[in-house]
Amino acid sequence: INDGEGHPSSSHQALKGTSKWATSLENLLEDPEGVKRFREFLKKEFSEENVLFWLACEEFKKTQGKKQMQEKAKEIYMTFLSSKASSQVNVEGQSRLSETILETPHPLMFQKLQDQIFNLMKYDSYSRFLKSDIFLNQKKSEEQEENSPEAQTAAKRASRIYNT
Repeated sequence: INDGEGHPSSSHQALKGTSKWATSLENLLEDPEGVKRFREFLKKEFSEENVLFWLACEEFKKTQGKKQMQEKAKEIYMTFLSSKASSQVNVEGQSRLSETILETPHPLMFQKLQDQIFNLMKYDSYSRFLKSDIFLNQKKSEEQEENSPEAQTAAKRASRIYNT
């Protein structure tokens, strides 16, 4: 719903921070602060490699040039997918890529694996994150900021300016 000038009406203004993170994992992953908090949580759960792999795949899709793609693909493979990987992700065995595919990389070569990891996070870690101290403390601090006297006076000033 838009106002006369094509802007979202006040009843549909964009959610911010934890309110937005709580609506979907996608929204959480679009917010740098959300990613930071989610990583902090996953680190405590010993599964930070999942979000790191997902982020690396997102970055990989934007890579230009065959040489850069080969380098990034090899880096992702060696870091997350190889049997000797330092931060190995838990993907289905048949989905593992062989090193030969790294010679001819393409932007979506990791998509199936990335989707597996996304679903693992979405249906496993994400719901626990929303109940975690990290999330709840962040939410509480946001609410305190919104209810602070400074925020209230700014809002009152704004409403006086726009309601005259």
